[in-house]
Amino acid sequence: MAKAAWLMNEKIQSVLNSLPHKPGIYLMKDGEGTIIYVGKAISLFNRVRSYFQESTDHSPKNRSMVAKIEDIEFLVVRNEVEALVLESNYIKQYRPKYNVLLRDDKSYPYIKVAITEDFPRVYRVRSFQRDGNRYFGPYTNSGAVDATLDLLNKLFAFRTCRYDASAWAPPRNGEPSASWKQKLLSRPCTQYYIHRCIAPCVGYANREEYDKIIQQVILFLEGKHDEVLKDLQRRMEEAAEGLNFEEAARIRDRIKAVERVLEKQRIINTEGQDDQDVIALASGDDETCAQVFFFRNGKLIGREYFILQGTRDSSPGEIMSSFLQQFYESSPHIPAEILVEVEPDDQEVLQNWLKEKRRNTSAAAGRGTAVNINSPKRGEKLRLIEMVRNNAKEVLEQQRIKWLTDNQKTQMALDELQEVLNLVAPPQRIECYDISNTQGSNSVGAMVVFEHGKPKNSEYRRFKIKSVEGANDVASHQEVLRRRFRKAATLQEAALDRESSAVVDKVSQREGGESTEEEKEEGQHHDWAMPDLVIIDGGKGQLNAALQVMRELDLELPVIGVAKEEGSHTKLATAEEIHVPGAAEPIILPRNSQGLYLLQRIRDEAHRFGITYHRKLRSNRTFKSLLDEIPGIGPKRKQALMKHFGSIRAISAASVEELAAIDGMTKDSAEKVKEFIGNSANQNSEK
Repeated sequence: MAKAAWLMNEKIQSVLNSLPHKPGIYLMKDGEGTIIYVGKAISLFNRVRSYFQESTDHSPKNRSMVAKIEDIEFLVVRNEVEALVLESNYIKQYRPKYNVLLRDDKSYPYIKVAITEDFPRVYRVRSFQRDGNRYFGPYTNSGAVDATLDLLNKLFAFRTCRYDASAWAPPRNGEPSASWKQKLLSRPCTQYYIHRCIAPCVGYANREEYDKIIQQVILFLEGKHDEVLKDLQRRMEEAAEGLNFEEAARIRDRIKAVERVLEKQRIINTEGQDDQDVIALASGDDETCAQVFFFRNGKLIGREYFILQGTRDSSPGEIMSSFLQQFYESSPHIPAEILVEVEPDDQEVLQNWLKEKRRNTSAAAGRGTAVNINSPKRGEKLRLIEMVRNNAKEVLEQQRIKWLTDNQKTQMALDELQEVLNLVAPPQRIECYDISNTQGSNSVGAMVVFEHGKPKNSEYRRFKIKSVEGANDVASHQEVLRRRFRKAATLQEAALDRESSAVVDKVSQREGGESTEEEKEEGQHHDWAMPDLVIIDGGKGQLNAALQVMRELDLELPVIGVAKEEGSHTKLATAEEIHVPGAAEPIILPRNSQGLYLLQRIRDEAHRFGITYHRKLRSNRTFKSLLDEIPGIGPKRKQALMKHFGSIRAISAASVEELAAIDGMTKDSAEKVKEFIGNSANQNSEK
């Protein structure tokens, strides 16, 4: 490799000259000071310098990385295990671009058994802490965690409430303080009556009875189901001998429920009774799926998969090493044996590190702390590896299909729109406008925004039509577009006129893009990105009106009109006419077109968004015009009428006597209501 390919500045050269022959970690930084790679080494001098030697056969990833290195820092430690721990911490904190990374590894949920609490709870958490409590996981699927918790609560009657339980019983250790006083709740909750809690909150169970249940939960999560069954069997026999047949029957039902769960796990058993994790990989383009099967006491109790990114140019040994390092760094349980498809780099260092972590876990107390990482080549263990590898391949394929569904189809739609509409590039920002009214009243405009084929709810806008009377979609579209683009035009002319800027109400960022805010007063400015495509809901008339506004404002933006094909105005119709400037005939896309599907989705979203606002205004105006304007009907009477009858229509159908019977109403006020509503109805019918 030519030396010119590895240009080193003076800073890097000085670092290379000062590297010690000691273990440690090194941080590669780019020109902006961002850490782009973290590595560990038994000899910093040899490892770091190898990146810049001409004779080294670098992978494409390393060549790309070295070309961006502008500075190097290093930290010296005592041994390789310390270097591994420090490397893990830096990778987790900085997530460097060129390291193999677990995707979103901070968000995996755990099941926490809060044994440090009074009357411990069992619930889901988002992170693992070394705080004296028991954690199980991580899980990749929150739904699986919820299902497991629900199953546990069906099998074992622990509390799910959030009450402070410190006053339900004396302290676990030692005598209570002089100020301590037992305070129980007045009655148990529903969980007690459906046999999902033994109600220590009202004194129906003491601390020892509750602790036995929590111990069963822990044993079950550890996979020690036989011990759970033995304890339940013993308690059932004790209840029967004490003639407590109702309790014995409940325990019998729990035994059967546990046995049904175990039937699903007896399909696969491993040799021996030690805990095992079995790990295999399946690699795609630039990501790898690591599948883990968890065996406890020889039985399969669960499985999870994890996606690692940035693995295109990494060896299987490097990927496996990175996964073991990142996965077990936050795992609350370290098994005695880890079966892997390929031997990881730095296997001995990893084993020593895992041994130390296993020694420090409460789950390993009283047992051996040795951890063996083995890559089997034959026999039953190899069969397990092959089974896990096949599952990893299936998961990776499912992820690929999901990605194609979510991303490739969207990109196909954008590419198709670029070609069909003769755009310079796929339209990354699309704005669509729609007008809603009822016989010309309460006209509103709606603007929806899609970026990269997905709705951007935070930039949806609503416009009250101010200058147009009656049902005039063409003029209403022009008003909305002028208000939307006037500031952009003045900015383009470098003559910003703040007093003439458009006024719109900003939709609060809530689910579905909905808002309850009224339009804001004149004078508020907006700085929206310019769209790559403007869609008008309508045909040639609406399109020509929009083009006229664009010419007035001297803006050159691609504008199209989308309308249902003539003769297809039914809810089930999928044919659409796409009107483009200068074309005599509209474009008709095939029914299976991804571009057509995206246009329909955007147009329908604009219609939904506008009609929701229109209905709100119409409802408010109807309510106000028919009650607020009646002489003698104030807020209290209006509230009483609406509370009793529920709607204007029901008030209209009521008799004078029924109206007068409402609290606060009189016969005179009831007659005024009937007369006013009757006149309004006659006026509407004449129209």
